[in-house]
Amino acid sequence: MSDQETSDPIAARIAEAAQRAKAEAQERRDKEQDKKQLPPELGGPKGPEPTRYGDWERKGIVSDF
Repeated sequence: MSDQETSDPIAARIAEAAQRAKAEAQERRDKEQDKKQLPPELGGPKGPEPTRYGDWERKGIVSDF
């Protein structure tokens, strides 16, 4: 058995895996695009998301939670 015979099936499997990964990545990008098209929140807090940054501001008073 030569090196070329053993590497061809391996190269084919790698190419198949690459195609699957590319398709999965495209699906994730499409889902992210759908999420970005949501309508804006009405009556929500102004500025950065308070649950993400750890503080909440109401009428000029900031509180951590």
